[in-house]
Amino acid sequence: MSTPRLVFVVLLAASPVLAQGPNLGQPIPEADVKAWDISIFPDGTGLPPGSGTPAQGAGIYAQKCVACHGEAAKGGTAAALVGGGPLSAINTPKTIANFWGHATTVFDFIRRAMPWQQPRTLTDDEVYALTAYILAENKLIGTNDVMNAKTLPQVKMPNR
Repeated sequence: MSTPRLVFVVLLAASPVLAQGPNLGQPIPEADVKAWDISIFPDGTGLPPGSGTPAQGAGIYAQKCVACHGEAAKGGTAAALVGGGPLSAINTPKTIANFWGHATTVFDFIRRAMPWQQPRTLTDDEVYALTAYILAENKLIGTNDVMNAKTLPQVKMPNR
C-alpha cells in the first residue's frame, strides 16, 4: 500500500473518534457570552442605550480619572487625553484628537478598560458622559452636546 493511501485509510478510520472531540470543558451559557460581548464598531453598532453630556462627564472625570490623567485631561501619571499637535514627528504625543479615528472607539476603550484599577465598573451613562467630556475638551463637540448611540457615531474625528 502506498503512503498516501495508508494515510487516507488511517484518517478514515480515525474520523469518528476525531469528530467526537476531546470532551474538555463545558458549553458556555448564552447569558455569560452576552455579558462579555461588548464590542462597539466604528459605525456605532453595539452601542448601548444611555447618554451623557460634557458637564456630567466633568464631574465623573474629577472623581474617577483626574488622579491618573491630570487636570483638564492634559496628562499625569497616565497619558494626556487632550491636546497634541499633528502627528508629524515620531515623538509627537498621541491624544484622542490627533490619533483616534472614531469617537465610538473612545467609548469602547473607556467602557472596557477604565478606570484602570477597576475596569468595567462604569455605567453606560458614565461612559457616554466621560466620552462627551473628553471630546468637548478636545473641541470636537460642543459643550452642550449630548452623546448617545445616535450622536456618537456622527462625531467626525480629525484622524479619521
